[in-house]
Amino acid sequence: MRTRLQNGIQQQHPFDSLEQEALLNVLRTADVFMQRISAALKPYGLSHSQYNVLRILRGAGADGLACREIGDRMITRDPDITRLLDRLEARELVTRTRDQQDRRVVMARITPEGVRLLAELDGPMAEVDRRPLDHMGESRLRALIALLEAARERERG
Repeated sequence: MRTRLQNGIQQQHPFDSLEQEALLNVLRTADVFMQRISAALKPYGLSHSQYNVLRILRGAGADGLACREIGDRMITRDPDITRLLDRLEARELVTRTRDQQDRRVVMARITPEGVRLLAELDGPMAEVDRRPLDHMGESRLRALIALLEAARERERG
């Protein structure tokens, strides 16, 4: 256990290692950022995962993507892509059709309404993305990106 002076107060930190403290800080920071994102999406009736699916499908273009491919591109793994797509389809933000070559494959595509909703969100979400880190400057942001990518790459093995 280590002690550290924080805000003029001696504090005990129950971390077994510097790695553990760093990981906890990454997780706590991610939670703060996710809360900001969720708050910005709430007025639009979207979860972060639904927003992520819409962005993925917008990027896929007119061909759309198979459900498995959507899952592979998600920021956070969601075990039930089908349920996410059900909710988006009920709101007429996506459509699904069976692939003509392989009927087992379901292709998802964003609808014009989904594209319109994302266009409306582009400005507010750009600010949500930018605001928490805009004070860091380019060199610190590039260093942060490189460090986080290195950590993820190690886990992918």
